[in-house]
Amino acid sequence: MASLDSSCYTIVLESSAEYPSTAELRSGLEKGSDEVKLDTLRKIVISTINGNPQPALMMPIIQYVLPSRNKQLKKLLHFYWEVCPKYDENGKLKQEMILVVNAIRNDLQHPNEYIRGATLRFLQKIAKDAELLEPLVPTCRSCLEHRHSYVRKNAVFAIFSIYREFEHLIPDAPELMYTFLIAESDSTCKRNAFVFLAQYAMPKAVEYILSIYDTIPSLDEALQMSIIEVIRLDCKSDSAHRSRYIRCIFELLETSSHAVKYEAATTLTTLTQNPAAIKAAAACFVNLVIKESDNNVKLIVLDRLDTLRSKHGHILDSLIMDILQILSSADMEVRRKAIAIVLSMTSSRNVEEVVLFLKKQLQKTQVADFEKAPEYRQLLIQSIHVTAIKFSEVAASVVHALMEFLGDSNNPSALDVVSFVREVVEKFPHLRATITKKLISTLSEIKSGKVFRGVLWILGEYVEVIPDIQSTMREIRRVLGEIPILASEQRLLDASEEGAAEEGEDKGKEKEKTAAKPRVLADGTYATETAYSSTTAARLEAVKSASKPPLRTLLLGGDFFTGAVLAAALTKLVLRFAEKSIDAVAMNTLRAESMLIMTSIIRVGQSKFVTVQIDEDSNERIMNCIQTLSSLEAQPAVQEVFLQDTKAAYSKMLGAQEKVAAEKKEKEAKKTAIVQVDDLLSFRQFTKKTADDAIDYDEDLGRATGAGEQQEDFMSNLSRISQLTGFSDPIYAEAFVKMHGFDILLDVLLVNQTPNTLQNLCLDFATLGDLKIVERPSVFTIAPHGFQSIKATIKVSSTETGVIFGSILWEGPNLSEACVILNDIHIDIMDYIKPAYCNEAQFRSMWTEFEWENRVNVHNPMSDPREYLKHVMNATNMSCLTPEGATSGDCDFLSANMYARSLFGEDALANLSIERTKAGGITGHVRIRSKTQGIALSLGDRITMGTSRR
Repeated sequence: MASLDSSCYTIVLESSAEYPSTAELRSGLEKGSDEVKLDTLRKIVISTINGNPQPALMMPIIQYVLPSRNKQLKKLLHFYWEVCPKYDENGKLKQEMILVVNAIRNDLQHPNEYIRGATLRFLQKIAKDAELLEPLVPTCRSCLEHRHSYVRKNAVFAIFSIYREFEHLIPDAPELMYTFLIAESDSTCKRNAFVFLAQYAMPKAVEYILSIYDTIPSLDEALQMSIIEVIRLDCKSDSAHRSRYIRCIFELLETSSHAVKYEAATTLTTLTQNPAAIKAAAACFVNLVIKESDNNVKLIVLDRLDTLRSKHGHILDSLIMDILQILSSADMEVRRKAIAIVLSMTSSRNVEEVVLFLKKQLQKTQVADFEKAPEYRQLLIQSIHVTAIKFSEVAASVVHALMEFLGDSNNPSALDVVSFVREVVEKFPHLRATITKKLISTLSEIKSGKVFRGVLWILGEYVEVIPDIQSTMREIRRVLGEIPILASEQRLLDASEEGAAEEGEDKGKEKEKTAAKPRVLADGTYATETAYSSTTAARLEAVKSASKPPLRTLLLGGDFFTGAVLAAALTKLVLRFAEKSIDAVAMNTLRAESMLIMTSIIRVGQSKFVTVQIDEDSNERIMNCIQTLSSLEAQPAVQEVFLQDTKAAYSKMLGAQEKVAAEKKEKEAKKTAIVQVDDLLSFRQFTKKTADDAIDYDEDLGRATGAGEQQEDFMSNLSRISQLTGFSDPIYAEAFVKMHGFDILLDVLLVNQTPNTLQNLCLDFATLGDLKIVERPSVFTIAPHGFQSIKATIKVSSTETGVIFGSILWEGPNLSEACVILNDIHIDIMDYIKPAYCNEAQFRSMWTEFEWENRVNVHNPMSDPREYLKHVMNATNMSCLTPEGATSGDCDFLSANMYARSLFGEDALANLSIERTKAGGITGHVRIRSKTQGIALSLGDRITMGTSRR
């Protein structure tokens, strides 16, 4: 046998110590103890693996090691017989191997079951040597009748390996295995024999299944799994036993093994589309998710359940309450997946039950020790939101329950409630009165500025009757406290100072006199310190930290954006009151009160009582509101903006979101395979589909290894070639870079441009970034003007710009060392970034959470902002989240949000803010945020490079 065809199944660590000579090894085999022989034989095995087979030592090993009864020596001998050269230069079996075969036959008849079993396992590893195996076959067959199951189990595998390679050595192996299987009692041996029949004698495997049909549910788990696999394979062709198989699979759904249940349910869906069978398989999946402890398994089964739901629609609707029980799991990913399946199965027939269950779960999250309560509460609120909007009949029953969470300390949950309420009052006008009354009563419970802004906007837009307007004003006054804010705060400060002065007038005078004494500082200057100033500051802090109404607390804390929203809401309420009421006195009173609140916000924003001074935008916005109220009749266009345009803009935004969702749903529904007119017709297309697609593991393996990939064209391959060295270098090198999943495959071509032989040539690669070299190329020798192709694999673990660099080392004439440094290979991260979509709330949440930001300044000669947006999207593989309607129209300004997701699950966010200059160009910036620094910097580089190319 040629040396290239030999194979080794065992890896042994090579020692760096000095290797002994052949004579020393022979001496160790002849005169040493068992421990010395073990060590010597180990060294010989390592030497053989490294290319030095030591053929002169084969006879000493046969003489002095083979007769030993030491089990460790026998095991190591098996390793040696694997790797040693068994054939001479003419390809004939060496004479010494006759002695080895005789020893192996003796071990196969050894009374010790361990030695027999280990020898049978060894036969599997030399199964390609027919001359060695032929005399051992009778002994191997006799081991099938051994009393110990360990021997019989390995005997089955040995016969399996021999029959696979040389069928003529055991021509009756299928009949032998079938007879063995009928008489065998051990479950592992039966499973091994059955696997043999499934591979090489399918009719006999089917015959065996039919013979034990009634006892299959009580068999061992491993044998049941093998039986399911045979059923799946047999049903690829039109089996006459399909109906019996289906009944068998039905029974296996009730076994205790989770693995068998999963395989049985999956196989059942491939055998039939009967509604009862589909429902039974789905119920089995649900039961698995509830009882299985591993969250990864739960997610896999939920994916399978979701696939089943997408294909069989309303058949599974009756299981929706069972699926809801999965929410008892503590893992948020499992809950999120289960909720998604439930929402897709919800219909008008079961929506009330689903919403009632979700409301009960929502109440449970208020328990103090509930696990992951804030995240789960937010998920439930979002789910109820989607359900209530889709089914209007339940909106009224859930909106009031959800508004109880407006004062929730978990800000995202409260914001989701505000978003839900805002959409409900817009889409369901008959609920507006009750919802606004409830919002008015809950104003005092709200703690968050964002929630206050949402509620105030809703009240300003949808409170329409005079009594509700008046009650809204009263509640706003209550959450603001005493007006004017600045005067009341100053009064509190003055009162605290007067009380302190009366309490300790004499002590204060003494302290002031003592404190007024000049002091000499370290730099030689004089300073005077008084206790009065520090006491005043302390009293001011005490006034600031005193208990105040919630909205007043936010304003004094510097949240003047909420103050601007309050001013806009008050303006809308006054304008609507002026339209509805004929009572001029009441209208003037309301207007004056609103203007007083607005001026009070501006004045306190410029005082010492606030943490942060009022910003210019909020100041200007509030002043505009004051100006609008001061001239009610003079500016009808402004009134129209306040009372109609803002509500119309929100309505248009909801319409755009619904349109995007409808388009996405329609696109998913139309996902069908496109058949060209010249494609080959398959008769299977004309037959009725009777079941789901069967799971073909061979096909899946082919896809995983890239066997089914389409071949790229020649020009595409040329664009991926990188030149590594120059044409004048001794070695010319170029690399073909191919992305394959999470791996980078480098195919390097080396050309020896010298008239000398290059020996011990080594191509050494190193990486920068999250790249890891999986295997390093070995050492080569290249003939004069010769070629050498070298392959290397590099693992990618994140979406960061990676760099591959390296060098070529070799020995030239006179053993002189030479080296060539290679050009760098830059890995394009765009191969790992794909456009994705998320809603506005998720975008804002991630934008706040992500800490890495890369700001790219924009100065571009392009004249159209929308064209530049498309250019950035193409350069970064990002999708635009801003609706098309928001970016349409002729305007010199453009702001848009973009989002992408990498194959590694990394999120990338971007905000584009640009304007058209008077010169006709574009200026502005792009802000990129991500959880890791690498992806933010890489996307910024892509934008910069794309701009410079244009």
